[in-house]
Amino acid sequence: MGWFWAIIVGLVLGLIAKAIIPGKQHIPLWLTVILGMIGAIAGNAIARAAGVDATSGIDWWRHAFQLVMAIILVGLGDRAWTATPASKRRA
Repeated sequence: MGWFWAIIVGLVLGLIAKAIIPGKQHIPLWLTVILGMIGAIAGNAIARAAGVDATSGIDWWRHAFQLVMAIILVGLGDRAWTATPASKRRA
């Protein structure tokens, strides 16, 4: 069940990140999900290091770290995707 939730969280974070980043992103959905999952993992690690990973109630700081990391990774992933020659042939 953990992998299922990781995919769902990755999809949601990746789509929110794509909506926040200005302009059109050219990365495919599967890469958005993967980068969102990695952003969630990295955000959890940062929250754990900051000491805000397990609070009473909703972990708003942990979710904020996850979203910021997803935005950064989707932005970098889009730049890398559009810089590759294979993606230029598809455009």
